[in-house]
Amino acid sequence: MTTLIAIAGLGIICLIAEIFNLRKAIVPVSIIGLLAILGLNVTELNLVGNTYYNNMIVENNYSRIFSALFIVLTTFLVALSPEFHKNHKTKISDFVAIKLFLLAGAVAMVSFGNLAMFFLGIEILSISLYVLAASEPKNVSSNEAGMKYFLMGSFASGVILFGIALIYGATGSFDVDTIYNTVSAGNIPGWFFIGIVLLTIGLLFKIAAVPFHFWAPDVYEGSPALTTATMSTLAKVAAMAAFFKLMKGLNHEVPGTYVTIIIIVSALSMFVGNLMALKQSNVKRMLAFSGISHAGFMLMVFLSPPTTTGVLFYYAAAYGLAGIAAFAVVLSVCGNKGNEEIYNFNGLGKTHPLMAAVLTCSLLSMAGIPIFSGFFAKFFLFGEVLRAGQVAIVIIAVVNSIISVGYYFKLILAMYTKDSTEEKQTVPFAYSVVAVIAILLNIALGIYPDLVLKYL
Repeated sequence: MTTLIAIAGLGIICLIAEIFNLRKAIVPVSIIGLLAILGLNVTELNLVGNTYYNNMIVENNYSRIFSALFIVLTTFLVALSPEFHKNHKTKISDFVAIKLFLLAGAVAMVSFGNLAMFFLGIEILSISLYVLAASEPKNVSSNEAGMKYFLMGSFASGVILFGIALIYGATGSFDVDTIYNTVSAGNIPGWFFIGIVLLTIGLLFKIAAVPFHFWAPDVYEGSPALTTATMSTLAKVAAMAAFFKLMKGLNHEVPGTYVTIIIIVSALSMFVGNLMALKQSNVKRMLAFSGISHAGFMLMVFLSPPTTTGVLFYYAAAYGLAGIAAFAVVLSVCGNKGNEEIYNFNGLGKTHPLMAAVLTCSLLSMAGIPIFSGFFAKFFLFGEVLRAGQVAIVIIAVVNSIISVGYYFKLILAMYTKDSTEEKQTVPFAYSVVAVIAILLNIALGIYPDLVLKYL
């Protein structure tokens, strides 16, 4: 609860700083504040869980460690903001404040004990992204991305709300623990499972899983690059964490048909994401389809025992850190070029060896190559799913990991085997620092996985 209040307060401070013309202090104060909140959050790990406001908010290791991950990702996104908004000649205060409010929504999404708080967290996060997607009013692509995301996102939110209404009608409560107990007692009306299906559909949209993925490539490509980075890292892992938290309590109560549907959606997301990514020449679209495939991988956690929350967190952390590192390089290379085509990265290995190395490492992590945490994330995930007896989906996942190497190496080869046609440009210091720190954390997580797994 303290974490949530502190984050919201920090967002308000950013807005007040604009009133008093303290724009230069906004980013440093935000980063220091986020690091302080992170420290507070980490010190509470392994402490006894707490509930607030009649179980509306629940604090436990699950909510605390995911909140810590969200804070780390947001800190990187805020650190990237000054240079990005200087290039785009926009006021930074509003955008930093929106990112902090988005973070508050993400924390609420993993701290809920009540479906009302769950929905409130989703809406805070979603509305922030609608604004950020359309934050370049003179850019037609940004306007299109914002409108498309708003329409599709509003529809998904409506589906989620309808599902919550049916669940309430079947159980008589919004409280998650009460719902779980009622379901365990039996005699649940049929519309309860319709509500679960609707809730699942809405959340599959939020994580961009097949067949609710169509919005992602266009929205990722049209949105400002920093917003795309936010969508593909913070927003995706927050939605996945909330989805898992909501459904893990029903793991033994939902019919086998639901598990079959999850297997099909997971397999389709991996195949569609990876096969479509092979055809892309735009890096943001490629990473959008890559994100769809990773949503498929993360859905596999539903097929493992409900106690294996550490595997989901580890995968989310590995993917999120690799994504931040990759987008820091994309911002540094394509910030002033008006597009994110692969040819912009030609010869990057010669002109900017450090940034090329970081991007290579982040792509290798996403592909699941040792020593990066992306490899161990898949290794742990596949092991848990195999123990649950789901051999077929693991084989599909391994095949898709091999397919993904094709498009990741297309970008890597462009950096190291092709010559640049442009003059060498200076990389902003913030981009270099964020890229290097993010990928070092990714590697550290791969070498010392117990740093986080011991808490879950």
